[in-house]
Amino acid sequence: MLLAQNITLHRSNKKIFEDVNISLSSGKIIILKGKNGSGKTSFIKTILNILEPTSGSIYWKGKNLKKNLYDFYNHVTFIADKTSSIRQLSLYENIKIWKKIFLSDVNDKQIEGLLSILNLKNFLNSKVNTLSLGEVKKLELIRLIIENKKIWILDEPFTNLDISSIEVIEQTFLDHSINNGSIIFSSHQDPHIKVFEEINF
Repeated sequence: MLLAQNITLHRSNKKIFEDVNISLSSGKIIILKGKNGSGKTSFIKTILNILEPTSGSIYWKGKNLKKNLYDFYNHVTFIADKTSSIRQLSLYENIKIWKKIFLSDVNDKQIEGLLSILNLKNFLNSKVNTLSLGEVKKLELIRLIIENKKIWILDEPFTNLDISSIEVIEQTFLDHSINNGSIIFSSHQDPHIKVFEEINF
């Protein structure tokens, strides 16, 4: 589905990463490993067409990514290391906005179950700017279920999460993979789930 061949990125004559290859198909989980500042985020932005690679090619469904961007974005949920939520609004208001934007058929009972599992029910009416970094991260990760896309691309999804929340997210990754979804995520931590491929930066 998503293929990147010999992707290289230089910025201001500095090599960020070089000759990276990925092949992401249904059910596959790929982890991008490396220390902070090693180029993982830049690589994610490159395969999302946010950054232009210095050299190499990226394809989606056999076509050059640039010629097939609309279809690609329709299949992808991207969770960045920074939140996309509106900090002046409540947790619940952000969820309502996301449901409307993505025409989500996830019902209130399902949302309530997610909030309960992630220990966020008590913060339903709290403004995002009053939440901890971990609580904001968990709110952001709810977008994976709301958007219901086949490909998940995440930048450091476990940062600021407690152990129980990490276990919930790891199980969610496994469930998505079993249901033929595919995932690329970066992490400087070792996950407790089986990944199909590890790319080191």
